[in-house]
Amino acid sequence: MRELTDKQREVLGFIRAFTARHVVPPTVREIGERFRVTPRAAFDHLRALERKGALQRRPSARRTSRALTPTEPIAASTYRSVPILGRIAAGGPRLAEEDREGDLPLAPSSLPGNGEDVFALRVRGDSMIGAHICDGDLVLVRRQESAQPNDIVVALIDAEGGEGEATVKRFLRDGSRVVLKPENPALAPIVIDTREQTVRILGRVVGLVRGIA
Repeated sequence: MRELTDKQREVLGFIRAFTARHVVPPTVREIGERFRVTPRAAFDHLRALERKGALQRRPSARRTSRALTPTEPIAASTYRSVPILGRIAAGGPRLAEEDREGDLPLAPSSLPGNGEDVFALRVRGDSMIGAHICDGDLVLVRRQESAQPNDIVVALIDAEGGEGEATVKRFLRDGSRVVLKPENPALAPIVIDTREQTVRILGRVVGLVRGIA
């Protein structure tokens, strides 16, 4: 790798730290905001770092601003691997397939309890857009069996035939009924009478990782 200027080292350090925390590299705009420069100037830094071998382009990335990642891997000691256990509906409830898709490398300091009992699920649907949870995002979930009103939770709703249906919603109670409320005014809440049907809390949403567009 060719010698970097002081500013290029600063930009590279920011990209490394951002990637370790958020899994994906920062956008040109985020780099510009961090260093108080125009997007054009930020892009010039990225091109210079690529030319000098400090960044490499990911061929599969569809957004140019997310395509460049550090050439040298981030040390494993700086992050915790959070398992991605499948997909979950943020729309109508649907079975969350407990098929491990891979792992998210996240800084332990950014997770409750340093990441103990935390897993990730990929969201499908738009019922939680009012809470800034969008289709393709990954929700970080801490395993727990209870929830407080207004918590955003992953809930498993019993279904006939033995297979439960899982969904991510805001948790509310109304007497013996559990209300799983979407954050989209176009959609109705899911109301479950616990005297007739069982709903189980799998965990509370404690974080979010934006999907790569």
